[in-house]
Parts: sequence; C-alpha cells; structure tokens
Amino acid sequence: HPELIERYKKVLRLLELDINYPSLRLHKLSGNLKDYYSVSINLTYRIIFKLIDRNILLVDVNTHDSIYL
Repeated sequence: HPELIERYKKVLRLLELDINYPSLRLHKLSGNLKDYYSVSINLTYRIIFKLIDRNILLVDVNTHDSIYL
C-alpha cells in the first residue's frame, strides 16, 4: 500500500527514538504470538516485531484482524 509508506517510516523512527511513544499504541501480543509486540501504523495496519536484547526485529506488517489468523 503506497499510501502507507510515509506513515510506516514515521512509525519506525518513533520506535527507534521511543518505543513507548503514545501514538504507537505498543502492546504485547498473546497466544501463539506471546513473544511479539505490535505498534500501529494506522487504525487498520500494524507492525509486528520482537525485542531481542533491546533490538527491534521487524517480523510483519499486517492488518489488525489478520494478526491472529
């Protein structure tokens, strides 16, 4: 989705600067994804990542509804 590119870049910059920045809506996932976290790109899309020794490993970009499919 080309319309998300700039917002995606902004979210990555915020993640790098302050993982707890309020607009990211950081939260830990549950179930099979309990070792992963999610932040919002917008109301529909999320970035899924894993924290490894304070490093952010990007895993997926997907819709909120498809995360647990």
